[in-house]
Amino acid sequence: PVSTKKYTKTAVAGRGRGLYPALEELKAGDEVKARGSGASSFLSPSRRTPAMIGCSFVVNRKFFGEIGLLDPGMDVYGGENIELGIKVWLCGGSMEVLPCSRVAHIERKKKPYNSNIGFYTKRNALRVAEVWMDDYKSHVYIAWNLPLENPGIDIGDVSERRALRKSLKCKNFQWYLDHVYPEMRRYNNTVAYGELRNNKAKDSNHTAILYPCHGWGPQLARYTKEGFLHLGALGTTTLLPDTRCLVDNSKSRLPQLLDCDKVKSSLYKRWNFIQNGAIMNKGTGRCLEVENRGLAGIDLILRSCTGQRWTIKNSIK
Repeated sequence: PVSTKKYTKTAVAGRGRGLYPALEELKAGDEVKARGSGASSFLSPSRRTPAMIGCSFVVNRKFFGEIGLLDPGMDVYGGENIELGIKVWLCGGSMEVLPCSRVAHIERKKKPYNSNIGFYTKRNALRVAEVWMDDYKSHVYIAWNLPLENPGIDIGDVSERRALRKSLKCKNFQWYLDHVYPEMRRYNNTVAYGELRNNKAKDSNHTAILYPCHGWGPQLARYTKEGFLHLGALGTTTLLPDTRCLVDNSKSRLPQLLDCDKVKSSLYKRWNFIQNGAIMNKGTGRCLEVENRGLAGIDLILRSCTGQRWTIKNSIK
């Protein structure tokens, strides 16, 4: 803080579900006391990091220029730090956090661009995905609930950035996951994602979808090649909770939302689904349907199939 000029803890950055940093505090053990030195002397081992915040860093100027600086096609801010992190690792460099380094960032109190910052962060994230993430670019579209084709956001021309990557002979994104950020969750098995809608609720302008306990907005549904129907925001890394599975336990008429790994019967968490068709549990044969109870509201239930149809907003071919 400017008023006290106190330092705060350093963090190692991963990437959150929308391609923005998820910070992990360095543990006390990351600062190792120097053998034979006084109490105030410490060695400062570096910590590799997949990415970082973009406001304060030290970089070799020659190398920074060779890898194309920051992406000039990005607007305002957000995403440039992720692009830099991926690019540095894939193109021959490394990114590290030094716990004992002294770097200050004085943040302005009022930001003139705050009113529309969500748009810019989303747009910039898509530029990173299209240039650097190869077959994993779909993860960003899934996280932002955008279709892979015609997402409705003009990200500008990325041909020069792609040409730069090719000329530098940078590694592929799979290498980044294998060697730098193995904790990142993989969603390559996704078939469809987005809002889950039921045709019977259409006339009443209701979206049949389960909500988390906090009740914020529509959930993200994700249907996989294995037949799992996940509900909820994407997990950041394998170290944190991920989306849960929709389950028919064969006893209750109400569907359950459970940790996939803890469901004993594989069939109870697997569903048959095609766009504009029924969602039928493979173990019980019951369908996920909407029951309209008038003034009492709309319930999401499991019962014998009556022909109700479902769609998930986006599909991956």
